[in-house]
Amino acid sequence: MLLLFIPIGITVDLAEKIGRILENKAPFGDVAVYYMNFTVYFANLLFPLFLFLSVIWFTSKLANNTEIVAFLSSGVSFSRFLRPYIIGSTIVATFALFLGMYLAPIASQGFNEFKYKYLKKNKQIQKTRDVYRQINDNDYIYISSFLPKRNIGMNFTYEHFEGNELKYKIFADNIRYVEEDSSYRLTSYVKRSYNNGVETIETSRRQNMKMPFEIEDLAPVEYAAETKSYFELLNFIEAEKRRGSSNIGRYEVVKLKKWSLPLSIFILTIIAVAVSSIKRRGGMGVNLAFGIAIAMVYVFFDKIFGVMAEQSNFPAIIAVWFPNFIFGILAIYLLQNAKR
Repeated sequence: MLLLFIPIGITVDLAEKIGRILENKAPFGDVAVYYMNFTVYFANLLFPLFLFLSVIWFTSKLANNTEIVAFLSSGVSFSRFLRPYIIGSTIVATFALFLGMYLAPIASQGFNEFKYKYLKKNKQIQKTRDVYRQINDNDYIYISSFLPKRNIGMNFTYEHFEGNELKYKIFADNIRYVEEDSSYRLTSYVKRSYNNGVETIETSRRQNMKMPFEIEDLAPVEYAAETKSYFELLNFIEAEKRRGSSNIGRYEVVKLKKWSLPLSIFILTIIAVAVSSIKRRGGMGVNLAFGIAIAMVYVFFDKIFGVMAEQSNFPAIIAVWFPNFIFGILAIYLLQNAKR
């Protein structure tokens, strides 16, 4: 099913984007790598659904040939009949877990970099207005705006606390990263220090200094979480929580889906076997139509709850696991009916 879909998906995507690719003069090598990443990226997202349709197709063929009736009439229990499907699902789920944990993030990095470099050149991929972040337990920064192409932040403020006491505060009209010595150049620099109630003011037209953060930390890209392996993602989320990021819901959804997608393979496999193991009037077409309808409902639930978690305070764990919970109940119900 994947091998059938991938060439069609690439053809449709290329037909849609060929104008922008030619207009922006994307090199052939970059386009080829993009579609390699495209294949892995979407295979990871659609793996459970294609397995679902594959199981329906295969099992419907058995049912139409009266093979399943022969199995069950010979004394084979439905649970024994289901066992090869569960073994196959375990193998596929293990591969899907490895794909989501390690390979898909690499593909996502290349996929998104190409998209924003050649296809969405003018689209903003970072939060660049009113950025306020906690760098660590003691340090906070603020910039009114950020220019990613020039790595410059405007109206920069840096606060250093010890406990609940503000020790010093730095102001600058702008901050620029200096790659040569990995320092930051602050223009119209002002530093206010506080010691036992005494305020000291230090000023400079231009000041170079080291800072405990990278310039990219000021405004991480929207798809940053998708490009990290699982353990990198855990560290990234913890750092973003300390910094007061507004995108924690988005990052949590990415993390939890790495586990929910492999589990959904088992749920969808059981549903597929249950609905297609009975010989129906209309044959395989009816089973496939029913399966596609279930797949569409599953995708609808997944997308709606995912957007809710990303755009609001809706708990990410509920958003990610609720579709599996609902379809898990459906799988149990359909399986009990199939056994009867």
